[in-house]
Amino acid sequence: MKHAASHLLPLLVAGLLLGGCGRGTTAATTTAPPPATATAAPTPVPPAPGFSIPVEYYTLPNGLRVVLSPDHTAPTATVAVYYNVGFRNEPRDRTGYAHLFEHLMFQGSQNLGKLEFINLVQSNGGVLNGSTRFDFTNYFETVPANKLETMLWAEADRMRGTALTPASLANQQGVVKSEVRVNVLNQPYGGFPWLDMPQKANKNWNNAHNFYGDLKDLDAATLPDAEKFFKTYYTPSNAALAVVGDFEPADAKAMVEKYFANLPSAPRPAKPDLTEPRQTEEMRFTKDDKLANKPALAFAYHMPDRNTPEYYALILLDQLLLQGKDSRLYQALVQKRGYTDEVSGGINYLGNAFNYSGPMLWMGNLTYDNSVSADSVLGVVDRTIGRLDQQGVSQNDLDLALVKLRSSLYDNLSSGQGRADVLAAFALFDNDPARINTLEAEFRKVTPAIMQQTIRDYLRKTNRTILIINPLAKS
Repeated sequence: MKHAASHLLPLLVAGLLLGGCGRGTTAATTTAPPPATATAAPTPVPPAPGFSIPVEYYTLPNGLRVVLSPDHTAPTATVAVYYNVGFRNEPRDRTGYAHLFEHLMFQGSQNLGKLEFINLVQSNGGVLNGSTRFDFTNYFETVPANKLETMLWAEADRMRGTALTPASLANQQGVVKSEVRVNVLNQPYGGFPWLDMPQKANKNWNNAHNFYGDLKDLDAATLPDAEKFFKTYYTPSNAALAVVGDFEPADAKAMVEKYFANLPSAPRPAKPDLTEPRQTEEMRFTKDDKLANKPALAFAYHMPDRNTPEYYALILLDQLLLQGKDSRLYQALVQKRGYTDEVSGGINYLGNAFNYSGPMLWMGNLTYDNSVSADSVLGVVDRTIGRLDQQGVSQNDLDLALVKLRSSLYDNLSSGQGRADVLAAFALFDNDPARINTLEAEFRKVTPAIMQQTIRDYLRKTNRTILIINPLAKS
């Protein structure tokens, strides 16, 4: 099914590919800077006084975190429910359950039969989707604004109880296993690097297991297992509801109260320990791929802790090194040497730089010609990063990174889904969705000195994992 099949594909993730943004905000009306190039000095980044996305945040007595963000620029409304259960929250011997439940939540609820949720959205002219990520599973739909109450009722209905039956479980076990076979096992470069790299670069099982799920675990899933999983993780206290669009807050608040406040409360599940030990030496792995016809290489560095100055600095370094055709690595690997025709990369291949909670990787990947060695590719990567370290990050570099960052940030925050994504993530992980209005200020605190120190502390070889695809291998 589309909602389940799309999200696990290697969605790129370029540093700040969020979605959603500030139509009607001060930032959206700020004069856009001219396109940056590799050689042109960027226009100094103007401050953004007055930029503000409306945020009303509160928690219901049953623990449900609610974020309301009115935007009257279009007659639509987006409803997004984020459950704090993703790949690395799922217990051992339950690999793939978070993803399995993404499917099961569309199989019906107390008042909606199988697939009726989807029909309800689409027959009203709306769109919907769901996805499973490192730290959450989400469901979201954008509908005409006059259907907001209908969608709040429907989301509350499946939060109250999804239809778990032996037939629905068996059916979705088969669907998920088929998805694994199609997207990974029988696909050239299947799982590379989005699924493979976390398993190589991390040591903590929660960060390093097969997120898609071992087929044996999926086969072993029983109805009692599924019921226990639902009661543990799909509760109001383990969720955030974000509503964005054309509504009056008082009206939306009354609707949320009407449909969600009477859902029973339950204890919030304990968060597993996600910490990773400090990496002290480079790791290199090779994966045989009988279906691939060209070698491929991925490199990954452990990120600084989320919301630290170094975290913001590495997001800006990502802009300089990997994002866009003016980026240093694109210029060096594609334009100058012709090793490849594309370099992809960013932070959090299953989301964006903001919607995760725990250890993360800054990663890049490319396929390259058979006549080129992996060490030649890595040599270019090392020299490019080394040059930035040795020569220092200039104020012009920093301004360029800020220009690119602002462009992607505000573009993505202009959509209802993109804005709801950031608001829900900040509610779940920080209990502070208003952070959406202070992001740019955090990036502006980064100095060239912080950028350079971040290169030395985090873009060191001993913090790096290399994964190379060996094409046409028969093993």
